Amino acid sequence: MTQRPLHPRTRAVHHGIRRSQYGEMAEALFLTQGFAYDSAEQAEGRFQKVGPDEFIYARYGNPTSRMFEDRMASLEGTEDAFATASGMAAVNGALMAMVRPGDRVVSARQLFGSCLYVLDILARFGVEVVMVDGTDLDAWRAAVTPGTRLCFFETLSNPTLEVMDIQGIARIAHDAGALVVADNVFATPVFSRAVEQGADVVVYSTTKHVDGGGRALGGIICGTRQFVREVAEPYLKHTGGAISPFNAWIMLNGLTTMDLRVRAMADSALAVATALEGAGVRTIYPGLPSHPQHDLAMRQMGTGGTMIAFDLGSKEAAFAALNRLALVSISNNLGDAKSIATHPATTTHQRLSDADRATLGIGPGLTRLSVGLEHPDDLIADLLGAIG
Repeated sequence: MTQRPLHPRTRAVHHGIRRSQYGEMAEALFLTQGFAYDSAEQAEGRFQKVGPDEFIYARYGNPTSRMFEDRMASLEGTEDAFATASGMAAVNGALMAMVRPGDRVVSARQLFGSCLYVLDILARFGVEVVMVDGTDLDAWRAAVTPGTRLCFFETLSNPTLEVMDIQGIARIAHDAGALVVADNVFATPVFSRAVEQGADVVVYSTTKHVDGGGRALGGIICGTRQFVREVAEPYLKHTGGAISPFNAWIMLNGLTTMDLRVRAMADSALAVATALEGAGVRTIYPGLPSHPQHDLAMRQMGTGGTMIAFDLGSKEAAFAALNRLALVSISNNLGDAKSIATHPATTTHQRLSDADRATLGIGPGLTRLSVGLEHPDDLIADLLGAIG
């Protein structure tokens, strides 16, 4: 009898478990930098070809890290995954491992500041980097010429919450022979099926919704086994970008509750966004009918997600509101159980010029809000009281 496919929530609890000889129920934490061999011949064989359940050094792989990789690959619907030290290690690894001087990379310009910095590095190393308005498919068509190596974008942009048409961009990229690398961190593995919609490689900062408790850094690259093990892994294991086993263990535990947490956060985000908009605050949230890409967001994710942006008009007004918050913390993380607000123009995107921030829609009064697990009524009261 063929077993029916398991729901992602179930796979997030059970998939990829490797038990030791003791049969422990909780995922085991293997805190070791290296592994012993039964013989010199076995050591030689491991270095020639490492199997899925064989390990030689924690920078190359670890049983705890492998459990996390297998579980994330199962959730994302990919053949394999490689866990990294941070989300930016995942972005850097996925892009750097793929390109050579002279290659062409086309990217949405709506990106997190550190992602923009990585693209600057690529350009310094002789890669042609072309930036486009990620929401404009005609702009992608004009920029993605035959021979383009890859297309890169955030499926839901940081911090302005613009929704990228994954299927539309993927069709354009694939017609030109390019691969699609999607940063899916805002959309989360719960709401976005980026691979089903055309992405070839999906990267996450697992520091965010996967951990969900603000405890540890981590990232992951999900893709085909050939890409993960033959392209990304050699680059990452030799440059030191692998996740620590302890952090991988934290991520494994975070995955068990991620589906429940993220759905509750999204429900609260819709309530908070509706209240802010109802109070006359310019609110950007894909779950609101006023969002210009509301229909695309509903088709692609089925929800508006956990992130909100609102504009108070000036830096002074934004700072005054942030400083009056009692419940919401001021920090630059997101996806936490605790709600977090930040001012992108002076934090995550501060290295950009005023003109570049204006092009991206990051005005001086824009505030980014990551909605946590608090009761929405309490969040609404805190936010409306702070905005005054």
